[in-house]
Amino acid sequence: MEIDNPQVKAEVEEAFARYEAALVNNDVATLEALFNDDPRTIRFGGGENLYGMDAIRAFRRARSPVGLARTLAQTVITTYGQDFAVASTLFYRDNAPGKVGRQQQTWVRLPEGWRVVAAQVSVIEDAPAGI
Repeated sequence: MEIDNPQVKAEVEEAFARYEAALVNNDVATLEALFNDDPRTIRFGGGENLYGMDAIRAFRRARSPVGLARTLAQTVITTYGQDFAVASTLFYRDNAPGKVGRQQQTWVRLPEGWRVVAAQVSVIEDAPAGI
């Protein structure tokens, strides 16, 4: 198995960048399109456990668009073969000083393109700078 094929990695990096832009701009349609529309897709968030795309869709549509801007750090995207990748990043928000967020996504190439099939988001309270 080839790890980090440059072409595959570039494709996932592009999908990840689309996701990030959609997230901070509350582009719900793009966020929904980048998640696999399947009852087995899972997203664990800071305060929610979402099983299935219907639950993820409901969360996205109800979420406030205020305060979504963030800065990413230490983003690592690793691809395995042609159709599987993991993206991990830290994030910081100006409206949450002293906290560091963590996001991890599992991406799979499906017939319709790269899609998130599992994601987890968490926040560390009182995180030291640079963590």
